[in-house]
This record gives sequence, C-alpha cells and structure tokens, in this order.
Amino acid sequence: MKTLLPLAETIAKRLIARRETIAVAESSTGGLIAAALLAVPGASAYFLGGAVVYTKSSRAALLAVGDAEMRDLRPATEAYARLIARRVGERLGATWGLGETGATGPSGNRYGDPAGHSCIAVAGPAERAITLRTGNAERLANMNAFAKRALELLIEVVPGT
Repeated sequence: MKTLLPLAETIAKRLIARRETIAVAESSTGGLIAAALLAVPGASAYFLGGAVVYTKSSRAALLAVGDAEMRDLRPATEAYARLIARRVGERLGATWGLGETGATGPSGNRYGDPAGHSCIAVAGPAERAITLRTGNAERLANMNAFAKRALELLIEVVPGT
C-alpha cells in the first residue's frame, strides 16, 4: 500500500479540486485500487464506490452486464475493461469509472492470457485503455503492479488543475 498511497493522493487532489468523482470495478486486483483511493483522508469527497467483479455472477449482479453484452467480448481485454469502467461509472453516477481485469497468477487464465496480464481502462470525460504484461507469475506482486499501473493511468487521464 505504501507504493500506492502517493499515487492515490495525487488522484484525490485532482478529483477534489475539479469536484469530480470516481467509481471502480476491479477483478484481479481484488480491491487494492479502491483501498488505495480510500486510504486518503477525505475520500468521501470523490470516491463513490467500487466492486470486485471476479465472476460472471458478480458481473451480472453488480454491473448489470449480461450474456447479450458479452456475446462478442471476453474478459481480460481492453474492450471488456472499457465496458466495466463505463458501467460502474454510470451505475454510481461518477464522473470517472475505472475498470481492471486480468490474470494474476501463478498460472494464466482460461482465455489463454498469461499470468501477469492485466487490462485497465478509464472512462469519463476522456477515455483510455491499456494492457500491462509484467512477465511475472507471482500473484501478490502482480496484484500490486496492476493496482499501481491503474492509479498511474488515472493520473495520466484525469487532468490536473
């Protein structure tokens, strides 16, 4: 968390100064992104909520993403990260949505992505999606690397004042 907190503080300052909000839908980070954003005092000014969307049933229940929307889409892609970023932002009425999905390890996922693969997207007034491949199979290291890169992406996309 110590490496994530300075990034979260930068994001918090920007969101508070702009009077904007964020919502998070994360999968392979297991809540680390939300935890980092909530670790900053005053988080209630900008953090509207988050969800760990780890299964098909949680995706349907928490984000209202059903089989029809997933027909030509698979998890652990930039397109899916965009979808969940948009959806969590819409459902919670946030200025910005962040979506993360991937394979932490020690093995890859059932879609053929290797351990250390994550797709992260930010949706809102600006939108961007990226793919990160750490080349590492260590689960906790990947969770931290994915969360760190997600917060860095927010800094890149959310304008400073």
